[in-house]
Amino acid sequence: MAIERSRDSCRGSGSRPPPQFLTNLFPFPNATGVLKTFNATGQMDLTGPFFQSLGTNGRSCSTCHQPGDAWTVSAEHVAKRFDDSAGLDPIFRTNDGSNCDVVDGTVVPGTPIDTSTLEARRTAYNLLTSKGLIRIPLPVPANAEFTVVSVNNPYGCNNTTTLSMYRRPLPATNLRFLSTVMSDGRESSLQTGTKPIIFDQTNPQGNLLFDLRHQSVDATMGHAQGASPSPLQQQQIVDFEMALTTAQAVDSVAGSLSVPNPASGGPEAIANHPFCIGINNNLAPNDCTPKSFTPIVFTLFNQLWVDAAKDSGTKAARASILRGQTLFNSTPLHINGVDGLPPSISQPFDGTCGTCHDTFNIGNHSVSAPLHIGVGDQIFPSSVTNPLDLSYLPQITLQKNDTGQKITTTDPGRALITGKWADIGKFKGPILRGLAAQAPYFHNGSAANLKEVVKFYNARFLNSTDQLDEGQQADLVAFLGAL
Repeated sequence: MAIERSRDSCRGSGSRPPPQFLTNLFPFPNATGVLKTFNATGQMDLTGPFFQSLGTNGRSCSTCHQPGDAWTVSAEHVAKRFDDSAGLDPIFRTNDGSNCDVVDGTVVPGTPIDTSTLEARRTAYNLLTSKGLIRIPLPVPANAEFTVVSVNNPYGCNNTTTLSMYRRPLPATNLRFLSTVMSDGRESSLQTGTKPIIFDQTNPQGNLLFDLRHQSVDATMGHAQGASPSPLQQQQIVDFEMALTTAQAVDSVAGSLSVPNPASGGPEAIANHPFCIGINNNLAPNDCTPKSFTPIVFTLFNQLWVDAAKDSGTKAARASILRGQTLFNSTPLHINGVDGLPPSISQPFDGTCGTCHDTFNIGNHSVSAPLHIGVGDQIFPSSVTNPLDLSYLPQITLQKNDTGQKITTTDPGRALITGKWADIGKFKGPILRGLAAQAPYFHNGSAANLKEVVKFYNARFLNSTDQLDEGQQADLVAFLGAL
């Protein structure tokens, strides 16, 4: 099982059986520091349904949701799992782990993809090992306002009725702050039998918990190729996930990010953090609190924390993180050509990172508001070329049925759930905690590191005359890595 990598890190080498529990706040080192998870129920039980193989292919929830990777998978660690297991670890399965599951039109159309040798497996799973991508087969809705004209997939899978989407597994932690489940919202959508997550004072988490139970069924039946888990197993999986909060706890240079008074980073500080749907939302009038919107979303670090440093190197690293936090909260972004904003908001307008990442000290959107910001597009609305490399992704051409208008995209996003032309390319904003352990970034893994994430936003929402300089970009990267 995939959790064995994490279990090995707890027990060291040897032939002893894997541990039954993981100590609360167990430290997982990463490239820039240490990640920790706080479990509200105490030590983590590694024997429950989340860690059990409930299907037929050896997978469990933990196969793609590793504690050391902020409860997702990093491409670096997937590649290591490939090397350690010769590509036989349960994550490497052709139902969704391979680039395609059939040889499409080459030898005999429909022939299963070759995984019989080490080199064949290395080729078949190279998007998973290089980008941490899982292939999600999604049918085009029967009532779609568009037709798929063509699919140019470099790996085969050129079917135009069921499209192969390549996406990163989302973290199975910090779920209490979700406003929608899955990057395209398909597990919080009436079209799939799930429920939109809305502000409900009488039952604030009711729809979220329903959706997570539904998602546990879909994941077991799809990714693990099993039968539906029992209602008890579903509840146990959701209870385990909902008890987790995860964040970077130590920076390798700045030191502890969670020293009480004056710093409030780390996972324990957000375990009981207040949240409700719409808590700081400025894009729709359904806030759950009377407070008006503030772009000051993150308040984790302050000057007292910087001044408390014992040496100049630590002080400089802390100062960089603090400057990055200020940039996140205050840098004016020229928001234009973003599909999904309410019609009452005229574009272009100046916002900040907090316009969309508005949840206090968490950083995701506090309401369900899937947006098309262009992560999967070669060219932005301003005719600026996307700095991210998308060459490894399929090119999908869609045609609007009533007008004949055509769009080429690497992923139709939410449109594959709703069938709406206006939803093409829309995705939710992710939770911004534990980022240092999760690379690569964005739904398609197109940003190899946080530096590339910042470069994307610099090109997308800042003019050439006011873009962040290299020092400012480095400060913002330092801050994001400290979350």
